[in-house]
Amino acid sequence: MEVCANSLTSALAAQEGGAVRVEFCDNLPEGGTTPSYGQIKLAKELLHILVYPIIRPRGGDFLYSDLEFRIMKEDIKMCKSLNCDGVVIGILHANGSIDKERCAALIELARPMKVTFHRAFDMCNDLEKALEELIELGCERVLTSGAAASALQGAERLKALITQAAGRISIMPGAGIKTENIAEIIRITGATEFHASAKHAVKSDMQFRNPGLSMGTSADEFSYDLTDAATVKSLIELANSNS
Repeated sequence: MEVCANSLTSALAAQEGGAVRVEFCDNLPEGGTTPSYGQIKLAKELLHILVYPIIRPRGGDFLYSDLEFRIMKEDIKMCKSLNCDGVVIGILHANGSIDKERCAALIELARPMKVTFHRAFDMCNDLEKALEELIELGCERVLTSGAAASALQGAERLKALITQAAGRISIMPGAGIKTENIAEIIRITGATEFHASAKHAVKSDMQFRNPGLSMGTSADEFSYDLTDAATVKSLIELANSNS
């Protein structure tokens, strides 16, 4: 079980729940962006499980400018200097194919860290071709929903991708995995590792609240999501009992 941890607090909860690895990110509502130096540094000090920060300079699409690509390279250098176990990347061309040249440069720069390719894969124009390219590039795993809105909806496609991969790369289902559906996803796909945020809403303790403005786009700025250790534990127990 890999947990998508949106903060150091969530990463610690993931560890407590029994996760083996965190995809470490910030700004989860935007799909995850690279966490700060301070968060990554403390994560490596406080966690004994694997830490894989996402290398993503902004939300939105996966077509990056030259400047954004430079930022990604600097962030990989930072992660390497902090002894991270791996990184999570994904860069596409405008036509929906994988930007093999840039991805290869990031993978080479990341060594000896491992590399996961994130759900940019689900935005590719040809999943089967993209999978072969990621195997050729040397990625360790692919996080994917099978190009569907959720892993459950994409379960049959995930099954086909796992068959195609034939052990050459790990296919890790992610998106909308919950205690209510993980057994069904395992039954259909035969997958052996999973990705979930296992999050729940935490209410703010702020007593004074200015009703006249907001500081961002969130509908409720007086609650925030954190990973729940008990949910992580339940997901792992359900996965083990249905594998």
